[in-house]
Amino acid sequence: MTERKPPGVSFETWADKQIREAEERGAFEGLTGKGKPLPSLSAPYDELWWIKGKMQREGLSFLPPSLVLRKEAEDAMAEAARARTERQVRQIVADLNEKIEAALRRPLDGPPLNLAPFDVEQAVAEWRERQGPAHEDGGRAV
Repeated sequence: MTERKPPGVSFETWADKQIREAEERGAFEGLTGKGKPLPSLSAPYDELWWIKGKMQREGLSFLPPSLVLRKEAEDAMAEAARARTERQVRQIVADLNEKIEAALRRPLDGPPLNLAPFDVEQAVAEWRERQGPAHEDGGRAV
């Protein structure tokens, strides 16, 4: 930790001394980007630049809850299409419908949800269609 600036010493002199001592200790050796221009120098100013940079480095993203639920619905319906049994299809769609109904009762932050609960019977019928005649009765564990 750096020490406090002593009284009576000008700030510039004190700061220069701190930098010089750090250079002598090798504190600035091996820094990434050394000798290169700042990557965002030509980009417009963004107040959240450091948050966005941190999230990018950490591989994170942020979506409003309404968009997260839309994505979750898309993923759930794809999972239902790959389900092995009719019971799994029904469970996946029922779980998704619970979340959608909760979001409709108490709207989520973000853009409009634009989702309605899915028709479980229609999802099962589509699943049966994709299964073909070989699975007509075999996958119907209700």
